[in-house]
Amino acid sequence: MFQKILVANRGEVALRVMRAARELGIKTVAVYSTEDADTYPVHYADEAVCIGPAQSNKSYLVIPNIIAAAKNTGAEAIHPGYGFLAENADFARACVDNDLVFIGPSAECIERMGDKASARETMTACTVPTVPGSDGICETVEDARAFAERVGYPVLIKATAGGGGKGMREVHDPAELEAQFKAASSEAEAAFGNGGVYLEKLVLRPRHVEVQVLADDFGNYISLCERDCSIQRRHQKLLEEAPSPALTDEIRRAMGVAAVKAMRAVEYRNAGTVEFLLDEGGNFYFMEMNTRVQVEHPVTEMVTDTDIIKEQIRIAAGEPISAADRVPFKPIGHAIEMRINAEDPDHGFRPCPGTITKLRLPGGPGVRVETYLQEGSKISPYYDSLVAKLVCHGQDREEAIARAKRALDEFVIEGIATTIPFHKRVLDNEVFVAGEATTDFIETQMGDLL
Repeated sequence: MFQKILVANRGEVALRVMRAARELGIKTVAVYSTEDADTYPVHYADEAVCIGPAQSNKSYLVIPNIIAAAKNTGAEAIHPGYGFLAENADFARACVDNDLVFIGPSAECIERMGDKASARETMTACTVPTVPGSDGICETVEDARAFAERVGYPVLIKATAGGGGKGMREVHDPAELEAQFKAASSEAEAAFGNGGVYLEKLVLRPRHVEVQVLADDFGNYISLCERDCSIQRRHQKLLEEAPSPALTDEIRRAMGVAAVKAMRAVEYRNAGTVEFLLDEGGNFYFMEMNTRVQVEHPVTEMVTDTDIIKEQIRIAAGEPISAADRVPFKPIGHAIEMRINAEDPDHGFRPCPGTITKLRLPGGPGVRVETYLQEGSKISPYYDSLVAKLVCHGQDREEAIARAKRALDEFVIEGIATTIPFHKRVLDNEVFVAGEATTDFIETQMGDLL
C-alpha cells in the first residue's frame, strides 16, 4: 500500500479522497491555487503545495507543476478526482513517466474511450448495443445530412472529444442541420481543441442510466449496480438515484453484463462507469464510458456498502478488489444524491459566487453530506459551482425521498443562492415521485426555471 498520495483536485472531491486515504493510513498532499489557499482541504491534508494563481489553466491544469509537487513531497501516487485532469491521457502518461502511480486507468484506455467515435466502434465490435450512429466523424455538413436522411430525424450532433453537454446539439428539422452542425463543431473546438463531431439517432424521452464498474489486475470485473441520472439540465446531472426505478431485474442483469463486457473489451483497470440510454421500450444503448470516479459515486456506495475511493487506491496499489467476494451485488435499499450548486435556479441557474455567512448541515439516520464548506468560505467564480452533495438512504425509495425532504429542510446555506429550493421542487413533483422522470424532466416539468 502507498505511504503518501497527492490529490490533484480541490473542493469536496479532494476532501473525499483525503478522508479515504487517512482511513487507509496513507498521508496526503494537497495542491492548491492562490484562490484556494484558505480552504478546508488544504488545511486537512498532511502537506500542501501551491501550484499557481486562481485560473485553472495556470494551476490545476498545469501538469508539470503537479508532477513537481508530487516529486518534491515524496508522494508515490496521484489521485485526480473528477474534472480538471481526471480524464487527461497526457497527465496519466506523465505520472508513469515520472515513476508515479496514476490512480485510474491507463493513458491508452483514457484515449480510446475519451474519443466518443472510437468508443462507439469499440462497443459495436464487442456487441454492446449502441444507438444507430454515423461511421466515425462527420467531416462535412453533407456527411451529416446524408446520415440524418438515412436514419430519419431527429438526430443528435455530438463532439467526439466532448463531455458535460458541450458540442452537443439536437436537430429536429433538416433546415436546422447546417447551423447546428457548425455551432456544435465550433463549441467543441473551443472547449476541447477538437472540433470533430459525429451523429446519432436521437432517442426521444430516454432515461440516463449508468453502471459503476471496478476492475483490478487479478481478473476481477465487478458491476456495482446502476444509477439513474435522468434529472439533468443541458446534459449536466443535478440529481441521481440508485437503483433506477425504471429497471426490471432482467434489464438490470443485462445492463450489468454489457457494462462488464465493455470494460473487458478495453482491458480497463480501476473504477469506471458505462453510461446508457434507456428507451421507453426497455431497450438500452451505450452512450459513453467515464474513465474516472464520478460525482455521483456516493449513491452507489450507499446501496452496495462499498467505498469506491478506497477500492480505487487499493487497485492502483496492486491489490485485489476487497469487495470481489460479494458478487453479484444486489441494491440495499435506495439512495438519492442531490448536487448542491452555487447557482440561482430562479434565474436560469445563474452562477452565484460569494461568501458563506451561515452554514447548518443536516444529519440523522441515512443522511450523508460531502462538502468543503465552512462559515466564511468563499465560493470562487473561477471553478465549478458544486459546493456540496447531499445523499440520503432509506430502506426503500419512499423512505429515501422522505429523508431527502427532511434533510433539505435542515440544510441552511446563507450568503449565496443554491439549488436547495430546486431539489425541494423535484422531490414534490408527481412525475419524479412516480419514478417516471426522463431526461427532459426539467423542460417538461419545470420550464419556468429555464
